[in-house]
Amino acid sequence: MKESSTRPVDEITEIVQTYGDMLFRLCLVMLKNPSDAEDVVQETMLRYMQKSPVFRDSEHKKAWLITVASNKCKDILRYKRLRPQMDLEHIRDIAEDTDDSGIIEILMELPEKYKIVLMLYYVEEYSVNDIAGIINRTTSAVKMRLQKGRKLLAEKYREECL
Repeated sequence: MKESSTRPVDEITEIVQTYGDMLFRLCLVMLKNPSDAEDVVQETMLRYMQKSPVFRDSEHKKAWLITVASNKCKDILRYKRLRPQMDLEHIRDIAEDTDDSGIIEILMELPEKYKIVLMLYYVEEYSVNDIAGIINRTTSAVKMRLQKGRKLLAEKYREECL
């Protein structure tokens, strides 16, 4: 029987410190629920420990973690599709003390397929090609989602400011 953790504690601690906040932000934007976001980050770390994948470099590791986390978020969203989501008031309270809380709040209101590409492109600074690989879409699909997502974000931002 395989051990549940084949990675050294120091390596896991480093992974959590290096990627934990980024994964949490991504999951929070996708799920609109801090508890679910924390759960997904934990599940992602557990999967990392159990699978013990080998990576070409740190970018490959980061992409793998993002892919696992976003897939787990999609699983939760599928499960909760018919259930009510957390209201934005609670999220506003969490993000209240950050300079970008208005943008994050608006970003959370966008459809999932736009949220993830905008987050990966602008916050995590991935290239269109890298995003295409992470979300398993063509580069032209990613470009279209970025274009449409920017448009939706601008429209919602203008509505908020009026």
